[in-house]
Amino acid sequence: MRHYEVTFIVDPVLSGDEVSATAQTIQDDLTRYGATIVAVDNIGLRQLAYQINKRSSGVYFCVEFACEVADFIGKFELSLKRNEKLLRFLTVKLDKYGVKYNDDKRNGLIGSRKKVAPAPLKKGDELEEEIVLAPEVVDLDTPEAAV
Repeated sequence: MRHYEVTFIVDPVLSGDEVSATAQTIQDDLTRYGATIVAVDNIGLRQLAYQINKRSSGVYFCVEFACEVADFIGKFELSLKRNEKLLRFLTVKLDKYGVKYNDDKRNGLIGSRKKVAPAPLKKGDELEEEIVLAPEVVDLDTPEAAV
């Protein structure tokens, strides 16, 4: 089974419904060609490094899919080129390390830091308060301050 990942940028001028409909259309195209959708990641609205079609931001999506035979990739990319709602797209074949990385990322092993919660207080424990002393105020008009 071959694994692929297609990342595409949707025009941000479209409404939220049109953006999600565009992403759903691309997923439907993949399933029509016989691919199995493994994961869909809506990355969201991001700034672009440079303007594309006079747009400085775009809505990013990443779709990971698997298929037995990849002879449809050329037709699929041609349909992406013809889609006027997309600013850019990139299709990548994943090796075994890429598949494992994406699996680990989805399972929360990569990319998110676990916050360490403070230990709960037990009965009888008291909070220690930190005492902060105010800085000493010196009056510069007095003769002792001139020394």
